[in-house]
Amino acid sequence: MLQWTIDPIQFQLRYTWKLSRNASDSKTNLLVHVQDGSHHGWGEAAPNVRYNETPEKLIEEFNRLNRKDLANLESIDQLSEVLNGTVISYALRFAIESAYVHFYSQIRNTSASGILNLAPPDSIPTSYTIPVMDPAQLLPFFQRENLSRFGIIKLKIDAESGSDCISELLRFRHSGIMVDANEAFTDVEACIHFLERLRKLPILLVEQLMPASAKEESIYLKKYCPFPLFVDESITHEADFSYLEKIADGVNIKLMKAGGYLNGIQLLREAKKCNMKTMIGCMVESTLGIYSGLLLSGLADYADLDSFLIIDDEPFGMVTEQNGILEIKKQYPDPDDLPRR
Repeated sequence: MLQWTIDPIQFQLRYTWKLSRNASDSKTNLLVHVQDGSHHGWGEAAPNVRYNETPEKLIEEFNRLNRKDLANLESIDQLSEVLNGTVISYALRFAIESAYVHFYSQIRNTSASGILNLAPPDSIPTSYTIPVMDPAQLLPFFQRENLSRFGIIKLKIDAESGSDCISELLRFRHSGIMVDANEAFTDVEACIHFLERLRKLPILLVEQLMPASAKEESIYLKKYCPFPLFVDESITHEADFSYLEKIADGVNIKLMKAGGYLNGIQLLREAKKCNMKTMIGCMVESTLGIYSGLLLSGLADYADLDSFLIIDDEPFGMVTEQNGILEIKKQYPDPDDLPRR
């Protein structure tokens, strides 16, 4: 019989993580653990308020879940049946699936990528994301964090200071720039005017300019966007690609939104079939979650898997970064690094 547990783990952040909609100095994630006495598996859930997720809600959902069914799992297909038969937050669903995949890979004496029928991930470059900040803070921040080592910089912006921040960044960084608004623009004409001012600038792509709910406006916006346009909040655990093709050139897939490896893989492959570009992204996650993202990196054109770098004293060390390149160091956390019940 399998034993399942869930425990909160709090991360202090090295600096304030600010988006157009919120800001935080710490993050509480959840670690799901499954074992049979000899084999272990871990998964990480990163609750996101954008999707009405909190640590308390996910713990309550986990405790409500029929763990009798979880306790007697014998296959990943059986796990999928159990998860498909209940309603839980997708970050928690991913953590449960992730834990079981890692557990099952130990039983089968193989890797998680082998269980998922994916090629083992190579060392890959990641972008680095700069949070929303005052334009005057950008250069000191860039220098202090030694961000010149990254080939791509993703700049978070809000609607008010976005143009000034982009102009300031381009004063000392001249290539490899992505712009991410996290749904900051609510007026489509104002958004188009914003893009027109950027038209001649060396920007690789722009991401999720308008709210996911603004469907007609998003279709209209794409006609006037001079850059490749990616969506993030507009694609979660399910996707209507006939619609997504009308509003975007690419998608940012995050396992915490997709609800698991299996669905994340399917979404990435469906996007490719539609000739859309793909990005594998992350929430604020430890290297346990980032490791999971790296397993899918072979299906993505871009990797945006840097969030573990903003965690102060990241505990697991499963992934390392050097000169902007990510490398997997180990497949499992050290038991001594896990929270104690």
